[in-house]
Amino acid sequence: MLDPDMVLLSRWQFAVTALYHFLFVPLTLGLGFLLAAIETVYVLGGRAIHRRMAEFWGKLFLVNFALGVATGLTLEFEFGTNWSFYSGFVGDIFGAPLALEALMAFFLESTFVGLMAFGWQRLSRMQHLVVTYLVALGANLSALWILVANAFMQDPLGARFNPLTMRMELASLPALLFSAEAQAKFVHTSLAGYVTAAVFMAGISAWYMLRRRHLELARRSFRVAALFGLLSTAGVITLGDALGYTGGHAQPAKLAAMEAAWRTEPPPAPFNVAAWPDQARMRNRFELRIPYVLTPLVTHTLTLPVAGARDLVRANEQRVRNGLQALAALRELAARPADARARAAFEAHRGDLGFGLLAWRYARDADPRRLGDAQIRQAARDSLPDVFAVFWSFRLMVLSGLVLLAYFVLALVLTLRDEVQHRRWFLRMSPCMIPLPFAACEFGWLTAELGRQPWTVYELLPTWMSASGHTRGELAWSLAVFAALYTVFLAVDIGLQWRIVRRGPPAGEPSTPARAAGATG
Repeated sequence: MLDPDMVLLSRWQFAVTALYHFLFVPLTLGLGFLLAAIETVYVLGGRAIHRRMAEFWGKLFLVNFALGVATGLTLEFEFGTNWSFYSGFVGDIFGAPLALEALMAFFLESTFVGLMAFGWQRLSRMQHLVVTYLVALGANLSALWILVANAFMQDPLGARFNPLTMRMELASLPALLFSAEAQAKFVHTSLAGYVTAAVFMAGISAWYMLRRRHLELARRSFRVAALFGLLSTAGVITLGDALGYTGGHAQPAKLAAMEAAWRTEPPPAPFNVAAWPDQARMRNRFELRIPYVLTPLVTHTLTLPVAGARDLVRANEQRVRNGLQALAALRELAARPADARARAAFEAHRGDLGFGLLAWRYARDADPRRLGDAQIRQAARDSLPDVFAVFWSFRLMVLSGLVLLAYFVLALVLTLRDEVQHRRWFLRMSPCMIPLPFAACEFGWLTAELGRQPWTVYELLPTWMSASGHTRGELAWSLAVFAALYTVFLAVDIGLQWRIVRRGPPAGEPSTPARAAGATG
């Protein structure tokens, strides 16, 4: 049995590295295609101002890209160093999309990013545009494969547990790659990156206009960002609804936590705008509700009930009992693989094996058959995530999205009327908006990952038994080192980007003459 403090430290270390890394990912995803759009206008029109825009925003992209790669490499190693049981249990499935990410995305990015940075004077306009699109495509393909792997952890489709090898085995590659969770998660995350890049570009452009510097570049960049941002924000809200609908069916416990729904109420159920969940008593100390809204919001009907957390816990008590029988049969199969009776008992309760593993932590002598009713009830309660954390991280993400939608509506109206440079209150507000989409992305990540708990792979592998057997001292030391190192990376990123912004784009014509579209380079 693993030390609970050691598992908690392992979770904290992965969370810290992932949260830092995810500060760089959204801007890379969105800024790549914004650059491609600006450069497309340059190639079609040949105007020097669009070249200057592409070069200037490209510098900021490259700084963020480099720091994103540096912070992301650690995460894949942590699967082996800190989560070795998890890696062995699902390595055959989880490793496939990560290998595809390296082969199809990371190599594509690393090959062409140098040409994008240093190829302006060596490539024709069209050649450089193709390179820019390939870099943007590589960044988004990287997100695709990682999110496919993450979607398996949220909704483990396309795999089957083999009781003889004690491992998950890939049963259907299409089911893994094209699950509804993976599709919705990828589009939602990519659009969130586009929103982040649009706010970033709009905020810096507003800062230039406020100081009356580089006005032509700033006005044009702001208009591109406002249009791109409004479309992306509308898309991220729409796809967020689709992701919530998909995730609600796959993970009813997460849905109950997101809505702080403790009871299954007759449809259409009320929606909790705000609440103070009390997990110990399984109720809300405070609620601010809107009648009849929850059911159509999460089920898209007026008649389907939304399962409450209390009812899920009661149902999971039976799943725990079934899972303990499956676990007992599995232990017999480990000793006697040809035992037909044990194999039949395991197959009868295969679907609830994860709940047996969840309860196994309470078996003092490691025999799951000796668990009492109190321990079974506790294991069923453990199947709920931290309702308070999931509820409020979800609310803060949604609130951030609505604020960004209102901001981009106003930004687009002002820029289309050519009034934005005269609204100094709006220009002062715009740079202050830059942290908001980053915070929204982090809240979304917390909602997804905390809502999956207590599972590493939903209803298959509990988090408590997924970690490696390190000591507390080793984990505490490495956690402190990673936190300090990644803080330095973040400070370097902000410092370099601020230096580029303060210096601004070169005045007048670009530093290297643009080649004709048909040049060979």
